Amino acid sequence: MNRVRSLPEPDLLPALDPRFAYRRPALGLGPDEPAPRILLLYGSLRERSFSRLATEEAARLLRFFGAETRIFDPSDLPLPDQIPGDDHPAVNELRELSMWSEGHVWCSPERHGQITGLMKAQIDHLPLESKGMRPTQGRTLAVMQVSGGSQSFNAVNTMRLLGRWMRMYTIPNQSSVAMAYKEFDEAGRMRPSSYYDRIVDVMEELVRFTILLRPHAAQLVDRYSERKSAGITVDPVAGI
Repeated sequence: MNRVRSLPEPDLLPALDPRFAYRRPALGLGPDEPAPRILLLYGSLRERSFSRLATEEAARLLRFFGAETRIFDPSDLPLPDQIPGDDHPAVNELRELSMWSEGHVWCSPERHGQITGLMKAQIDHLPLESKGMRPTQGRTLAVMQVSGGSQSFNAVNTMRLLGRWMRMYTIPNQSSVAMAYKEFDEAGRMRPSSYYDRIVDVMEELVRFTILLRPHAAQLVDRYSERKSAGITVDPVAGI
């Protein structure tokens, strides 16, 4: 089963004013440079999931900005520790997608003042280290939330904490969409608004940070304790 969710229609951006949008917003992202690879996670399985709809809008914008995207479909993801050894195809695919990525977007509804269990389950299935590989370490992260009521920041604050714990570089900007049921039309597309403009800002910034960190990615995650554990020695003169 392929758990990469495809967008339901072409990457049309009716709410974006192209007069003010860079097609390649990051210095260093030339036509011959590999596209930034971004994995997007959402936190609700409702048929009309506003976190999924906001995530799809984010993916369209990322593609506009020159990124390659994958949206993970968590509909058959087991609970953490439900399957011994996490031996489940959905878990394995999620980890493979994270290994493929250079950056993440996490979008959760706020439920009872927090992220949803589904959002937390996806993050919990991503280990800090597995068989010498680190699915999240050194990657950029953008966080977004949708709310049924007034604007709040509980979910994005929690995801920032989780991103730090997962050794990711969370960008400064973030998105919080209040009364999300008012912000999407019948087709599931986001209406023009300041909330939409903020998502544009966040995705533009995510692409920039991902490209800026790309040349330094290996150095930023090169740690003494991990070299010591793996028995990797360094040249004390050259420092490499």
